Amino acid sequence: MFLRFNTRKKDGKVHRYWSIVENRRLRSERVTQRTVFYLGEINDTQQAAWRKQLEAFDETTQRPEQIALFPADRAIPSDVLNGLHVKLSELTLEHPRVFGDCWLACRLWDELRLGEFWRERLPAGKAEVPWVKVLELLAVRQLVAPGSKWHLHRRWFLASAMDELLDEDFAVAAKNRLYECLDIIDPHRAALFTHLQARWKDLFGATHDLLLYDLTSSYFEGEMAGAPKARHGHSRDHRPDCRQIVLAVVLTPEGLPLAYEIMPGNTSDKTTLHAFLQKIEAQYGKAGRIWIMDRGIPTEETLEQMRRSDPPVGYLVGTPRARWEQFRADFEKLPWQKLRATIEVKLLARGDEVYVLAKSSGRHAKERAMRRRKLARLLRTLRALRRTRERPWKRDTLLHKLGAAHKTAGKAWSFVAITLPAAGEPVSRATFRFTLLKDKLREAELRDGHYLLRGFRAGDTAGPLWERYMELAEIEAAFKTLKSDLELRPIRHHRERRIEAHILVCFLAYCLSVTLRRRLMAHAPGLTPRAVLESLAGILMLDVHLPLADGRELVLPRYTQPEREHRLILEKLGWELPPQPPPRIRSAQVNKTDRPHRDTNSEM
Repeated sequence: MFLRFNTRKKDGKVHRYWSIVENRRLRSERVTQRTVFYLGEINDTQQAAWRKQLEAFDETTQRPEQIALFPADRAIPSDVLNGLHVKLSELTLEHPRVFGDCWLACRLWDELRLGEFWRERLPAGKAEVPWVKVLELLAVRQLVAPGSKWHLHRRWFLASAMDELLDEDFAVAAKNRLYECLDIIDPHRAALFTHLQARWKDLFGATHDLLLYDLTSSYFEGEMAGAPKARHGHSRDHRPDCRQIVLAVVLTPEGLPLAYEIMPGNTSDKTTLHAFLQKIEAQYGKAGRIWIMDRGIPTEETLEQMRRSDPPVGYLVGTPRARWEQFRADFEKLPWQKLRATIEVKLLARGDEVYVLAKSSGRHAKERAMRRRKLARLLRTLRALRRTRERPWKRDTLLHKLGAAHKTAGKAWSFVAITLPAAGEPVSRATFRFTLLKDKLREAELRDGHYLLRGFRAGDTAGPLWERYMELAEIEAAFKTLKSDLELRPIRHHRERRIEAHILVCFLAYCLSVTLRRRLMAHAPGLTPRAVLESLAGILMLDVHLPLADGRELVLPRYTQPEREHRLILEKLGWELPPQPPPRIRSAQVNKTDRPHRDTNSEM
């Protein structure tokens, strides 16, 4: 990089505009120049009315002052009282840090008016830094580059431009302050849900008449003896060795989050819905809502209560295939209705409820291929076990190996009938036999690709009902974003309050992400929030250090000029980057290698 100026003469005045430029070599071996950022105009000797002044903050006096800058090769006019010579030849660039993605996250924070919400609820106290800024730092970090609070304190804050965006120094990222902020935010969870519901309505016209409900789990690292909700249970993360919590989430069909609840890790899915229905009614009032759920969540008793409540609560749920067998004869009399190239549906009314049978050719091929792959592997294993001449088995050894094969085969095991030797009998081809149940397999393949939906007050047309049920994909996408992009799992906190606060911070980060996603869907549907954040991370901020003739130093924080892809994203979003931060005047006695004091005491 190098310093360059452009000269322009206007109305008898000579202007010099300075910028930092870098050379870039193209594939054609030519070299082109790119402006990294502009420093702006620095005065030549000129009339007083034309002189450019700027306001700089003097770190010694802690007050702003008006100064006029002149390059060292130009004399300062005698009538200038606040003129300073700048040694442009000694300019240095220091402290490069990410800016664009952090700024975008802060912009989304303001869009949801989360600063206003938390400022009214978090105590001011005697804290050096407002708690609302500490929480904003936590949420932005969780969205942009999720990681531990310790890494935020030790590394990430200094590598980001959050000091300029929050107008705070390193005190906002003090380790103890980050953890103490976690201790005070979770009691305001219910009020946050109400605030977000209003913002979703204002920004995107969202309603809460149709709700998606599902559950997931998140596991812990450690024994978690001090966390009452940390229990062993059915792990959706395939970590049965770890304790976990169960997380129930409610979303709108657009994927906008309305509420969540944290439950013990051994909570059964079927026991959660009744309490959550009451919670939503208390939060948003009673209304004729429609709940869309997977088949493992509601029980018959809960569905009966939903039908008999005042007003009745509608639902659309998946249904086990056993109920399809109950209505199979009735469904066979009905014609298929083609919705898409690979989707066909039928509708059957029974009392107050309707049943929708859907058939997907793509799902049919997938289910058949998965079963045949597992079944083929099981048959190969069984044939190998029957080769007793070369490698005879004892009965107990055979049973152990069959148990391992059963676990691997899963449901494919039910399509094989196995004859075992009696206790004390030798294992031979006569005592150990197996047979493929072809009729049962053929019957199962006829059902492949079919699934049954059950609805009450959710509609009476097969097509729209199927479309509504497919909106459950939004909640699966939300779980994927929370767990992968925002690193909800694993949870490393050991205290109950901080476990709940960690989930709340991830929830806030998800709200920022889904807000960005909704903006992109309207203006740039081909982009994802993660792709936009990674792209804008290319806009950096650097400190331009300009030595002054009096021994002091002028520090200009400047973010780099957006490149073409950055400008295109900002244009699609309809947003503009903020003005460059104001300059600072630093005393000559300040050691550039000084860093803020960091408390190295450990805390859990």
